[in-house]
Amino acid sequence: MDRRTYIKLSSVTAAGLGLAGCTGSGGSGESSGDGESGSGGSSDGGSGSDGSSGDGSSEEMTEAETTESVVPETVVIGSDIPYRPFEYETAAGELKGFDVEIAQAVFEEQLGASYEFKKTSFDTIIPSLNNGNFRVIMSAMTINDERAEQVDFSEPYFTAYQTIIVREDSDISSREDLRGAAVGVQKGTTGLGAAEQLQEEFDGDLNLKEYDQITGAFDALMNGQVDAVINDNTVNAEFVNNQEGVRFVEGEGAAAEQGENAPPYLTLTVENYGIAFRQDDDAFRERVNEALAAIREDGTYEEIYSNYFSG
Repeated sequence: MDRRTYIKLSSVTAAGLGLAGCTGSGGSGESSGDGESGSGGSSDGGSGSDGSSGDGSSEEMTEAETTESVVPETVVIGSDIPYRPFEYETAAGELKGFDVEIAQAVFEEQLGASYEFKKTSFDTIIPSLNNGNFRVIMSAMTINDERAEQVDFSEPYFTAYQTIIVREDSDISSREDLRGAAVGVQKGTTGLGAAEQLQEEFDGDLNLKEYDQITGAFDALMNGQVDAVINDNTVNAEFVNNQEGVRFVEGEGAAAEQGENAPPYLTLTVENYGIAFRQDDDAFRERVNEALAAIREDGTYEEIYSNYFSG
């Protein structure tokens, strides 16, 4: 099966995911701070008691001042890098990926701010956000109830599935075949959560090996240290398409059960990604939601999506 089949079919629901119908529960830069300026409350700009500035332009000035106060000059983004194709560095050190291009479209083109990505381990990324190390998280982060207790999410901007990959010569061809196997996962991810659910289903008969980055799990698979890797479909697909000797475990699963346009491989979950914000950052989150809606409406989202998931 070619790259188009693996990736486009697996993520086809994301391209048509309407913002209005979503629940939305809830860089390479190495700056030590969040790089923000002008992020305090809005000013009244010295207007009179009736809200007028005296020159008939109060509404226009208020809008401009509110925009400046809500949107920082530089949006610092926490992200676990590498996580190809969402965020990764080229050999020349240039940051690329789906999340990177969405960030450019939302923050730079729609909101008029600059942006930079700050490398952060995924298992500590939410505490780092809440400690003020950066303004938002963009790191292929799944919206779920546990995370929504700690952060607020934008409207969903991508649909993904947890999937299983194995070596070509593996005897594993179903979820039941994983019983007793060693499975590689990335710390702090919903891939770990899906694996833990399988472990419980198998009465503990599943050996989980956790890695700081997904590349560690992939290396372990190729070296025979684990029998399978459970991870997001698009990231697994990127690895399968570029590495000989690995394949997806196929079959129906969660996507088919939920009536989704199911990909041809086994899906353990159906998930939506969101941009994460601190819980006191409602005004900025609303602006980002507006920007996400705008890039869907003007075709920018579909263009970026097609660059990564259509061939």
